[in-house]
Amino acid sequence: MAKLTKNKKLALAKIDATKQYAIEEAAALVKEITTTKFDASVDIDVRLGVDPRKANQMVRGVVTLPNGTGKETRVLVLCTPDKEEEARNAGADHVGLDDYIEKIKGGWTDIDVIITMPSIMAKVGQLGRVLGPRGLMPNPKSGTVTMDIAKAVNEVKAGKIDFKVDKFGIVHSTVGKVSFTPEKLTENVREFVNVIHKLKPSAAKGTYIKSIYLSSTMSPGIRIDAKSVEA
Repeated sequence: MAKLTKNKKLALAKIDATKQYAIEEAAALVKEITTTKFDASVDIDVRLGVDPRKANQMVRGVVTLPNGTGKETRVLVLCTPDKEEEARNAGADHVGLDDYIEKIKGGWTDIDVIITMPSIMAKVGQLGRVLGPRGLMPNPKSGTVTMDIAKAVNEVKAGKIDFKVDKFGIVHSTVGKVSFTPEKLTENVREFVNVIHKLKPSAAKGTYIKSIYLSSTMSPGIRIDAKSVEA
């Protein structure tokens, strides 16, 4: 059994495991219990009352966090030459087509998001084995397959993220950094949970949102009162 560090013990001592915290309290507490020397990410875990094995209970969507994620998102745009300038002007980190497709086939995936055009998807489809397991495959539903390249790049750079419930019925995502104020973290969490609410499958019965936990890199999880998020 792993030995608890001094900082971990101190963090655990500040959390009441029997309590469900209001989102405002949790946002302040997650900052207090984080002891990393770097600006740690703040993550949310939402357990849903769905069966992801059934297609009519799959929960997947996109959300633009009002205060962004605090993370510099590396964007690759795979497009035709006439769209390259538009992509670069919008702030894409990498722009091209065949050369990047070959790099990806060789194992290169040093990017966070890939944006492409409908006419290019036949070529991008060849990269499924590399991109699929890493969650990098462009998808029209997430807005990463589009003719409006500039808009897509701007949205991703502004904090747009896509999410998907895993096989255990949990949605995981980053909702900011420890350096964010509690108010900014609260706003991001509320927006994220609000979008999940809107995506509730009609086939889902009983309690939809079963639990919400907030944590930072290497910190314990803090259980949030779902009602305080919905308020």
